[in-house]
Amino acid sequence: QVQLVESGGGLVQAGGSLRLSCAASGRTFSSTAMGWFRQAPGKERDFVATISGRGVTALYADSVKGRFTISRDNAKATMYLEMESLKPEDTAVYYCAARNSPNVGTATRNFESWGQGTQVTVSS
Repeated sequence: QVQLVESGGGLVQAGGSLRLSCAASGRTFSSTAMGWFRQAPGKERDFVATISGRGVTALYADSVKGRFTISRDNAKATMYLEMESLKPEDTAVYYCAARNSPNVGTATRNFESWGQGTQVTVSS
């Protein structure tokens, strides 16, 4: 099991930027694909982005493509999500997730470990 701690959420105006971080421990980080998901009130948890263990492959949801960038620093066992041009519809709790595989995944069932979530609120 991987322990995950997110940070960096907050309140931002539409068009603004935020960077989320996810610190991991408990498993060799470079062997662990990571992902970001988000959940708005009353909605399901949706895929946002994923990155492979060595950072070679990254995938994005269509809704965030071109605005969000996922990255990782394996030396620091930390993953990031750089969010730009934020929209009110990006408002959600953002969750960091880890997979027991170095290969990317896009479904919640692909990930075995989850962080506690961090709130991102975008005002119009």
